[in-house]
Amino acid sequence: MKEKIIIIFLLLSVILLAKSRDCTFNGIPLYGKVKFVDSFPDITIEYVDSFPDLRVQFVDSFPDRCGKWQIVDSFPDFTVKIVDSFPDIKVKKVDSFPGK
Repeated sequence: MKEKIIIIFLLLSVILLAKSRDCTFNGIPLYGKVKFVDSFPDITIEYVDSFPDLRVQFVDSFPDRCGKWQIVDSFPDFTVKIVDSFPDIKVKKVDSFPGK
């Protein structure tokens, strides 16, 4: 009986850990090519200095991991609007260690 409880606990821990590493917002990956827009964004963000939901590193190429964004003018993976209040995600700009 104790073994079953331990196994269930470990499985739930692994599932919760995997979900916490999910780098998406409403199915939109939070990495890749991004275009900043004034209307009809996929995501609204607010820049903060403390307690961010996501740390973002702006790169010139290979935005292939969580929090790495490449700014483009055409063919973006998602669009973003910067707001001052009620954002979907709070973002902090970083030079290293992007992600959640």
